[in-house]
Amino acid sequence: MSEQSDPQKQLKIQKGILQAEDELVVWIQTALDNTKYGDLEESQFRNLVRLSDTTDSAEVIKNFIRYQVGRDKKWGRGKESLAEKIIEDIDGNIQKKAQEIAKSCQSDFKPIWLEMIRRYLGYGARYLKYKRDGIQV
Repeated sequence: MSEQSDPQKQLKIQKGILQAEDELVVWIQTALDNTKYGDLEESQFRNLVRLSDTTDSAEVIKNFIRYQVGRDKKWGRGKESLAEKIIEDIDGNIQKKAQEIAKSCQSDFKPIWLEMIRRYLGYGARYLKYKRDGIQV
């Protein structure tokens, strides 16, 4: 039986990802609250979310972010930019957590990592919407 068709293993993987969701939300909210970026629109962030849904490569996602930085300053520039923080989270916090889940489930970590990146970015799009259009306290 392949790993994909093993329902017990898939259930355990999904449980691990669900248990990591609070961390994913906190990481992206921290990134949006504590980095420098310009007038980034929700639609631009959603483009990144859409790309993440259509690729099986973390490198493609990071490449798209870097491309956006090259196009304009809305993602920020330099070490304190939103773009760099997202890439840092993808290669750091998210990758490490995905490896922990994969190890505990005896599974390939890459699909777990990609699912977690997608969720992280999706939560980011929601939080950006709140920051841009929500009631600012």
